[in-house]
Formats: sequence, C-alpha cells, structure tokens
Amino acid sequence: MKKVIFAIVLFSLLKTGLSAEIISLSEARLFALASSRSLAKYELDIKRSLLEERDQLFNMLPSISAEYNASMDYLKNWEFVNPVDTFSTGASFSITQIIFQGGKSFIQKALREIATESTRKDALAEYFNVLDAADNAYYAVLEAAAALEAESSSLQTAVLSLSIAEVRHASGMITYGDYLRALAEKENRENSYNNARRNLSLVTTRFKTLTGINNNDIQLAPVDFSIYDEVLVFLAGIGDDQADFLFAEFWNLIELNNPALSRAAFNNERAELNLTNTKRDMSPTISASLFSTGINYSAESGFRSVSSGGITIRGSIPLDFWVIANRIERSSLARETAAIDYANTQINLQTELRSALLEAFSQAGSVLSSRRTLEYTEKHFEFVMERYRLLQSSVSEMQEASSLLITSRNNLTRAAYSFLRSLSKLRSLATLDDADRLIDILSVRTDRDAYTRTLRTLIEN
Repeated sequence: MKKVIFAIVLFSLLKTGLSAEIISLSEARLFALASSRSLAKYELDIKRSLLEERDQLFNMLPSISAEYNASMDYLKNWEFVNPVDTFSTGASFSITQIIFQGGKSFIQKALREIATESTRKDALAEYFNVLDAADNAYYAVLEAAAALEAESSSLQTAVLSLSIAEVRHASGMITYGDYLRALAEKENRENSYNNARRNLSLVTTRFKTLTGINNNDIQLAPVDFSIYDEVLVFLAGIGDDQADFLFAEFWNLIELNNPALSRAAFNNERAELNLTNTKRDMSPTISASLFSTGINYSAESGFRSVSSGGITIRGSIPLDFWVIANRIERSSLARETAAIDYANTQINLQTELRSALLEAFSQAGSVLSSRRTLEYTEKHFEFVMERYRLLQSSVSEMQEASSLLITSRNNLTRAAYSFLRSLSKLRSLATLDDADRLIDILSVRTDRDAYTRTLRTLIEN
C-alpha cells in the first residue's frame, strides 16, 4: 500500500503537465499498480469477503429479536362492535442461541476464512500480473527505441552509400545497375525506419495506457545491463547439477508463496470441509431461548407484563437420509476433483518453472553470443565501408555488410530483453517483487551454504 500511495503521488505530479520526465522501471511498476482497476476490484472483493466472514461469526452469536403487534376488531360473534373497545397491543424481546448443530457453524466459519485467503491470493496473483505487464510494456518501448536507433543508423549509412554511388555513377566508375541498387537500398532502409518509428509510437501508447501517464514528454530510463553480467555468464554456462539445484530452490519458494498453488490448496481444503459439513447434515439441530420478556395492553384488561428466563430446547432431526447420502457422494467427488486439480497445478507449475529457467539459460547464452557477433560484425562493416570508400568493395558488398550489422544489433536487443522477460517470469513464479533479490539468488554459483542462507533470508523477510 505504501508503494501504491507513492505511485499515486507521482502519478498526480505527472498529470500536472511537468516537462520531460525520466521514468524508471520501478516507477513504471508503481504507476501501473496505481492505475490498475483489476487490483482496485480485488481490494473490494477482499473487503466483501471479510464482511461475509464477519456475518458467519455473528451467526454463531445469540440471536436478539424484538417484536411489536397491534390489533382492533370491528366484528365479534357476528355482531358489530366499537373497534376502540377491542384495541390491543404488545411488544416482546427475546434472546435465542443455537446450542448444537453438529459443528457446522465452525466449519462454515472456516470456509469463509478460506474464501477470504483465497481472494487475497487472487489479488496477489493479479499484483504480479500487473508487474509483468508493466515490465513487458517498459521493455517493449526500450526495445522499439533501440530498433529505431539501429534503423536510423542503417538509413544514414544507406544515404551515405547512395551519395557516393551518385558521384561514381556520374563519373562512370560504376554501372547504372549498381546505382539503382544503392537507390533501392536507401528507399528500403527509409521504409524500415518509418515502420520502426510507428512501432515505437504504438508501444509507447500502450505503455501510457497501462500506467495512466498522460505526459507526452516522458522518457524511459535505459536498463543498465552491466548489473546482469555476472548472472549472464553464470547462467550461460550453468551445469546440470547447478540447474537442478536452482530448480529445487525456486520450487521451495513456489510451494511457500505461489498464488496458483495456494488457491489449489485452498480449494482442496474447502472441498474437504464441504464434505465434513455435508456429513453433519445428519446431526440434530438444537437451539434454546435464553431470555424472553414482553408487555401487552388491551382495552379490556389494561397492561400486563410477561417475562421469563430459562432454556427452551428445540431440536430437529432429518429423516431423509437418502437425500443427505446423495449430497455426501457429490461432496466426495468434489473432494477427489480438487485433489486432482491440486496435483495438476503442481505439475503445471513445475513445467512452467523448468521452462522459465531454460528460457533464462538460453537467452543468457544468446546475449553473450550476440554481443560477440555484433562486435565482429561492426569490425567487418568498418572494413567493408573503408574498402567501399576506396573503390575496393561493390555496392552489393556494402549492402550485405550493412544488413548484417543491423541484423546483429536487432538480435542482441531481442536477446537482451527476452532475458529480462525471463527474469520477470521467474520473479512472478516465486512471488518476489524485488528484482535485486532475484539477481542475488541467480548469481550464487557453487557455494550451496551461501545459497541456502540467501534463500532463507529471502523467505523470512
């Protein structure tokens, strides 16, 4: 809630129309949380569930009631009478308590508490959904901006190449076909640049819609990829034993905190309680009147007070056992279904975790490989560019080097942000809202004791 309040303050500041604002990823997450209608709805759902839980508690307390009545007759023994002479009125007050219901009240109270906790887990799941959406939108803008920068650089290279080709064609140093090739390359790069610009505008609009930011002059802070260098090297070369250890430690966190697994566990517990509650339908229900008092007045007898204190036992025993037996059978099937759903949820989460870890390993390797490829490609491009200036390379060789360069840049950009998205996935699975802690976990290499201490501290906090 403190984060959301802080986000609302920043949110209001941006709405006042400040000049260019640099928004960090953490601020973008706060804006998204503050703007999320789904989270606001879950807040209302939690309040509603707490009220229903309170209702169930009140049902276990003594029932207090008051009654009032008044009457007048105009016909008595088939003769008309003065209604005023027959006027009577009365009021009563009583306290009644259910003494025995086979424990159903406590079971129903436990069911309401489970419903509240399940709603809280739904809200937690939505919280991480909003964080994931904010991360993806933020990364999409930065990725599109990087793609636009690459296309801009490629367009400048194509323009320079065309200008050189024009001079050489005019002096008869290259053929008309080579000149047309340079001209086509320039038009192609210009079209790619325009597409990249439109894509940046689109993802920026989506980002603003998600975060609720109306300022047109915002800028997103770039990601400092240097903080991930150690993680990238470790994950890219991770061994099987280390990968298995990572899986086991993340699975421990999932078992403790993952909303999907918690909801499945709650559903399993709810089904068990519903079965127990259905079985208690065969128990008798006993209630008692603890106190009752009243006062009456009539035109004929005047005032009269009646009060009593004591226990009046009222009980009911169901005899339609075949109906209850059928409900018990249905509840038993529901319990078995909930147990199967819980097992399926475990299997699905294990699959998701393995997939997220493998994606992180793969993308870490792709980032390192793409960095090296880009480094070689840039040197190759500089070499071909210099040869082109000296008339030692053709237009087609220049275009090939330029295309290879922009492809390498885009591959590195995609790999880098795909790696960040895989980290976001791991964070959501383990319900860690602190990315630095996630990095600390992933950075541990072979010191298992230190690894365990880190995770224990994380869990305790």
